[in-house]
Amino acid sequence: MIKQFTFNHFEVNTYVIFDEQTKLCAIVDPACEASFEDSQLMQFVEVEDLTPVMVLLTHAHVDHIAGLRQVCEHYHLPVTMHAEGRHLLKQAALYGDLMGFAVDDMSDLEVNEIEDGEILHLSPLTFHLSPQIECRYVPGHCPGSMCYVVVVDKAVITGDALFHFSIGRTDLPGGDYPTLIEKLKTRVLTLPDDYRVLPGHGIPSQIGKEKKYNSFLI
Repeated sequence: MIKQFTFNHFEVNTYVIFDEQTKLCAIVDPACEASFEDSQLMQFVEVEDLTPVMVLLTHAHVDHIAGLRQVCEHYHLPVTMHAEGRHLLKQAALYGDLMGFAVDDMSDLEVNEIEDGEILHLSPLTFHLSPQIECRYVPGHCPGSMCYVVVVDKAVITGDALFHFSIGRTDLPGGDYPTLIEKLKTRVLTLPDDYRVLPGHGIPSQIGKEKKYNSFLI
């Protein structure tokens, strides 16, 4: 199952991927900016009796990591991300000042690095029963941008790489338009048409619809 929240003044979508049987979960892009948003996320985890085992980042832009330190420290977890995004994580406080986010220094957070094609399991001990999370590296919006394919839910969490009939901006540092288009076509649109697209902002979509109607990708 995947639960969506929308947090902070940039309206970032935070996702909780959870297994109803084992009650283990992964938190993707903890973007909580205010204390009541922290409470909303943590209350859901508590009420559903979930145990977080991973904190995943699609990418380390400051709006997507506004609540990262609080979540990592509360659940005693490292942040799991692609190595190419670590410099953005280290510069979080600086970018926060520029973009109106009062975020903590993130440079000392423990990081678990993942690579393109890596398969994550909520439970290594029962991996044959646990939902698979496939990591697909989709740079172009920024370095370190990862999409997460949740096979059992027929969904892909795309961060700011792919939106409903749109794509992520490429004019920020490290952005590259041709790279983003190529990676979306080869690493995301190759998924089955019925897979849901769960973006970092805005409403969900579907792979088949993006292939047919997204003017950037036709």
